[in-house]
Amino acid sequence: MANHKGITIVGAGPAGLTCAIVLAQAGKKVMVREWHADIGHRFHDDFQGLENWTNPMDALDELASSGISTGFAYHGMNEGVVFDSQAKPHRVHGERPLFYLLRRGAGDGTLDRALLDQAIGAGVEVRFNDRVTSTSSEMVLAGGPRRADIIAVGKIFDTDMEDGAWLAFGSELAPKGYAYLLVHEGRGTVASCMFSGFRDQAEHLAATLAFFERHAGLRMQNPRPFGGFGNIRLPRTAVQGGYPVIGEHAGFQDALAGFGLRYAIRSGRLAAESLINGTSYADAWQQALRPGLRTGVVNRFLFNVAGRRGIDFLIRQLGRSETGGMLARAYSSSVPKRLLFPLARHRYRGQLNDPSCNHQNCDCVWCQHGEQETSTMVAQW
Repeated sequence: MANHKGITIVGAGPAGLTCAIVLAQAGKKVMVREWHADIGHRFHDDFQGLENWTNPMDALDELASSGISTGFAYHGMNEGVVFDSQAKPHRVHGERPLFYLLRRGAGDGTLDRALLDQAIGAGVEVRFNDRVTSTSSEMVLAGGPRRADIIAVGKIFDTDMEDGAWLAFGSELAPKGYAYLLVHEGRGTVASCMFSGFRDQAEHLAATLAFFERHAGLRMQNPRPFGGFGNIRLPRTAVQGGYPVIGEHAGFQDALAGFGLRYAIRSGRLAAESLINGTSYADAWQQALRPGLRTGVVNRFLFNVAGRRGIDFLIRQLGRSETGGMLARAYSSSVPKRLLFPLARHRYRGQLNDPSCNHQNCDCVWCQHGEQETSTMVAQW
């Protein structure tokens, strides 16, 4: 690697590939180094949501403004069903898509494959099975999650169900988190997304499957298991050894719901622009990303203290108003939330530290896959 005179990006996830595309389109020589054998190694063709409420600009328009083409399969979801603690359904709706349903993994039509194809088409050199053991003069770190603050465990499946999106809450389904069911054109993803109780993930998934079978008519053919994890933190800095740190490597993820794709894309673009223009990445991410990250911390704090009655009240409100607008207001950096932030930040780390997962005789997704992977990558630095 000593002969490479361009910019090196460590990691071929959405953040790293977005950064590479923006740099290459500006005429920069770019190499992406990924130590796995292919892109999307943490995903299994499962559905994910690209949220569409934290920015007035539509998520797809934001991609286009960064020079990212929508060469992946996607579907705008304007409505869905949210269940309260009594399993009563509340229909939610948005004037524009609440989120875009897309697939993650290495297959054709996935977000990851589309980003890789665009990067290669722009002239980026991408190397797989390539471990980084030394630093270079210009480098961006996009190595993925450093730890597990949230895990998802579920099934991907074929189905004859009608298209739809369903969301449910409850400690038996997903402690401090939520369970979801997404179906589109004969394919489905169902999962428990939990912020605690990792050790009991099998029980929470079983409860999630039973709930959606009973209340949403879940029907699965050819179910396949999947699991994933995410790193959520509010970093003091997103620069390591003088290098920009982007995406989940920096902990850029919504503390309330765990959405991270828009943060990945935004941080990748910001890092690229800082290298192109010779400006400060530290200033850029703090101005563009930190207000939303802080609001997410406050929202997580409010969610944890609300209790079932408080969450039920919020669910009813979501069903009575235009949901997209209400979510946008919830994620805005208002004066009350800025005043509440110091208290929320004080409670933040303890709330995300799962005491059930002590890495001893634990079979959660993180202990099976993530801890070994991350320890290997951390050793590089």
